[in-house]
Amino acid sequence: MERIWLKSYPEGIPADIDLNQYQSLVDIFEDCVKRFADNTAFISLGVKLTYRELDKYTRDFAAWLQNQGVKPGSRVALMMPNILQYPICLFGALRAGCVAVNFNPMYTSHEVEKQLNDSGAEVIVVVENFAATLQAALPNTPTIKKVVVCSIGGMLGAKGKIVNFVIRHVKGMVPNWHIPHHIRMNTVFEEGSKSIFTPLKLTHDHHAFLQYTGGTTGIPKGAILTHGNIVANVLQANAWVRAYTTEGKDLIITALPLYHIFALTANCLTFMCLGASNLLIINPRDLKGFVKEIAQYKFTAFTGVNTLFNALINNHDFKKIDFSSLKLTLGGGMAVQQNTADKWKALTGVPLAQAYGLTETSPAATINPLDAQEFNGSIGLPIPSTYVKIVDDHGQELPLNEVGEILIKGPQVMKGYWERPEETSNVFDADGYLCTGDMGYMNEDGYVFLVDRKKDLIIVSGFNVYPNEVEDVAAKHPGVLEVAAIGIDNGAAGELVKLFVIRKDPNLTEEEIINHCRAELTNYKVPKKIAFVNDLPKNNVGKILRRELRNKKSNYV
Repeated sequence: MERIWLKSYPEGIPADIDLNQYQSLVDIFEDCVKRFADNTAFISLGVKLTYRELDKYTRDFAAWLQNQGVKPGSRVALMMPNILQYPICLFGALRAGCVAVNFNPMYTSHEVEKQLNDSGAEVIVVVENFAATLQAALPNTPTIKKVVVCSIGGMLGAKGKIVNFVIRHVKGMVPNWHIPHHIRMNTVFEEGSKSIFTPLKLTHDHHAFLQYTGGTTGIPKGAILTHGNIVANVLQANAWVRAYTTEGKDLIITALPLYHIFALTANCLTFMCLGASNLLIINPRDLKGFVKEIAQYKFTAFTGVNTLFNALINNHDFKKIDFSSLKLTLGGGMAVQQNTADKWKALTGVPLAQAYGLTETSPAATINPLDAQEFNGSIGLPIPSTYVKIVDDHGQELPLNEVGEILIKGPQVMKGYWERPEETSNVFDADGYLCTGDMGYMNEDGYVFLVDRKKDLIIVSGFNVYPNEVEDVAAKHPGVLEVAAIGIDNGAAGELVKLFVIRKDPNLTEEEIINHCRAELTNYKVPKKIAFVNDLPKNNVGKILRRELRNKKSNYV
């Protein structure tokens, strides 16, 4: 395939990466903690953890795992928000040769039970706020041998005692729980520091993560991400952002959860290679607390999703922040709306660059050039060593500017789904390309444009309507705060467009929205039904879940 996108690369970005620079993610980690030993690696609630300290704590956790008889290749589950213990346990597990399995702490006990059993995890680290959920799941999860419990304030020194008291007794955020034979994190560190740690030689083929995702079919399954996959994506992302960063001087806002692949690779891993500091935000939904915390720092980089950026630009206190140090902003996880991007740049002075990827691609596959001054609506160019093609329903490659399914090939693409050979074979074509289930097209300059998810497509009288396009137009109305579009049954005509709207202007009417949309959309794309709602269903990173809006058992229909 001719890589037409290479002509649009910013100067200095290579066509390909050298995957042999590192044999594993552990190699990258150990190189970074040595080179940047005295730099701050992570910050949580004002408490800093240096790369040197990170090296020690991860070594102790790895030694403890080995001393407990946890073998290389064993799965270690992590069920924590963005607290200092997360990166410690993550890198500690990897140094012990284990496979990290990330859990959303907000999972129900049923979801926890299913993922523990599917992954076969032997050890789980859980923050005490969610220990009661784990407790309910444990009777039916026979593979779990060790439960480690930590607290929000556990790594915060003297300040941590106050934090824990408030969380436990003032806010009542730790439900009663009882897990026999659990181990407290401080005990793990004490025992680990007295234990021998045996370094392991890992290769590209060793598994690093079982990263669970709905994938392209909606059924949760573990994407097997090898050390080679993650090393590749870190090197690819690093090549893309390095020119816009200063080694050892950057501070990135990490509001998206590290247990999600976007923040894990983009913030934690890529910026680790730059000796940067990650400012961990425990609860970005507490917008007041979030804005108050980041206002204390001269941050240089910011990642997020459209809903987060939209909430911030509509926050009075956020508008007062000094953005003079900000150099790059990256949006992913869901489509970035033109209106949001325009307002973000007007407020911060920095363009919002859209990127695209999936859990199955570790995640980055395409990124917009970071020197672009204007939002172009595309999801960017295929990154180094990555191939993208657009195909029709029969798998035949389409000409430029024609909409079809986006397929991806590269060293960052997963090995397959954990213990699901049929699912794995279904998601790859004969040439080894990953079938994403996303619809889009590529233009003459190699830019890829995402149109929508295949399953979210709305068919109106035989015509295709893409929800993103409708949402993008509706979001431009000054009275609209957030919006989501779905298709609903319309008898013989197929479907019609229904719009769910959170109002910024409480007096906004259905007629005003429809007229606004009619000015920019052809008639069959114009919403015929409007529902005003107080909230929209979102996943753990803030991506709006259209499937919940379509669910007849939900409160939204």
